[in-house]
Amino acid sequence: MKKSLGSTTEATRLAVLEIAERLFGQIGFQKTTVADIARALHMSSANVYRSFSAKAEIDGAVAGHLLGEIEAEVVDIAKGGGAASEQLRAAIAAIERRNAQRFLQNRKLYELVEAAFNENWPAAHEHLDRLNATLAEIIARGVAAGEFHVQNCELAAILVRSACLRFCNPRLMVECAQDPEPTIDQMVDFCLAALRQDVSEARLGAQISIHPLNPLKCNGAAVN
Repeated sequence: MKKSLGSTTEATRLAVLEIAERLFGQIGFQKTTVADIARALHMSSANVYRSFSAKAEIDGAVAGHLLGEIEAEVVDIAKGGGAASEQLRAAIAAIERRNAQRFLQNRKLYELVEAAFNENWPAAHEHLDRLNATLAEIIARGVAAGEFHVQNCELAAILVRSACLRFCNPRLMVECAQDPEPTIDQMVDFCLAALRQDVSEARLGAQISIHPLNPLKCNGAAVN
């Protein structure tokens, strides 16, 4: 039976991403060219461009796949049992652990993910949106159980992730590695204490707009 054009195209796309991720891990995403990927697949560069319009699109797709591994673990935690507070703690710890493992095990792939955050790639924005949604689900479950007392679970999820940026953002994890405090447990304890208070949306910091990828920007201005 002949494969349909759609299945063949998707198979080529997946093969390109698999080889690209391997090459990115070996020589870095910036040094890897479309010609390198095509050569490893024994095809022409034109065939690669039939699946991806530009090298940057390949970079973003590989970064999205790597970030998706983090999202999948957080979703698994959210689907598990236990109190919402423990799920939230486990979720933040999983994000930190995954990033730390990549930093230690494959620095070149880590640099790809770091670039996605530093340069505001769509893959990073989409990753944060999905993380926020899952954290909001956990918080909503805590509200339903009477464990948390917040009026806006989506805003609360953004605030929790923002408070824990040094443990979730690849660049900040490295820059803050030598700072002994706060520990991840201390930061999560602080967030849980806030969630357990009956705080109005206004007091949750609605007047402060935190840049989704650059934690050093508020309301469009750099914070010194």
